[in-house]
Amino acid sequence: MLHGEIEISAFLKARRAALDPAEVGLPDGFGRRRVRGLRREEVAQLAGISVDYYTRIEQGRAPAVSGSVLDAIARALRLSHGEMTYLRNVAVPRRRTAGTCAPVPAQTVRPAVRELLAAMDPAVAAVVLGRGLDILAWNGAGARLSFDLEALAPARRNTALLVFLDPAARERYPDWEKKAEEVVGNLRADSGRHSDDPRICEVVNELLDRSPEFRRMWAAQGVYECLRGTKRMRHPEVGELTVTFESFRLAADPDQVLVTYTAPAGSASEAALRALSRPAAGAAVAS
Repeated sequence: MLHGEIEISAFLKARRAALDPAEVGLPDGFGRRRVRGLRREEVAQLAGISVDYYTRIEQGRAPAVSGSVLDAIARALRLSHGEMTYLRNVAVPRRRTAGTCAPVPAQTVRPAVRELLAAMDPAVAAVVLGRGLDILAWNGAGARLSFDLEALAPARRNTALLVFLDPAARERYPDWEKKAEEVVGNLRADSGRHSDDPRICEVVNELLDRSPEFRRMWAAQGVYECLRGTKRMRHPEVGELTVTFESFRLAADPDQVLVTYTAPAGSASEAALRALSRPAAGAAVAS
């Protein structure tokens, strides 16, 4: 099944299985348990709806589910804000043509945003991410902080493809497992917003085919938008550095996110970012 054929079933089943009955006041449940997590009848009871209705929702057979019912299910399953948003996105059946991903406009970055990138302090690394975690634009340090973006073909400038398929990724990210889980959580959240996007379909299907680690993490149905935090990185030219990142969704381009990476003034990591902002010897400067 192509990723474009998103179903609510796998998500709700995974969330049921991940929840300890004791957390919701059901230490013994309804009789002897043969599987982990909550049963459908238990979720229905906690949400205050019939078992039949919950079953139809989980199987994707409920044509129109109200927001109040989705809220009740979210409370029953202890969903996070990001998981709740994802549930709302995938709970609405979408019209599709012959089961394929619908065409969408190509992703472009406005000139004003590119000017903003160019005007940033050299100690600030920045990139613009689009749908499916494609890397659309960057500044000097952003071009080289994680990977050499200018040396990559446009179709390979994608955070998920690089983290899971580039051999250098595990060396660049000392905490690779954590980084990979964040990428999967972000990608799933994006897929909920744009389930028919052909680029997201392409990225997810390639990773499912080529990466056992991605298949394992994707099957867990985790939804986690990591929008800020701290990362440890290991760069082949400037060594180890620790950066703080912040994400800003562009108001005029809601499908695009500006991500900045900074370090404390005067720190070795800040010096490393400044060094990365200078083109390497013989390297071309992107227009």
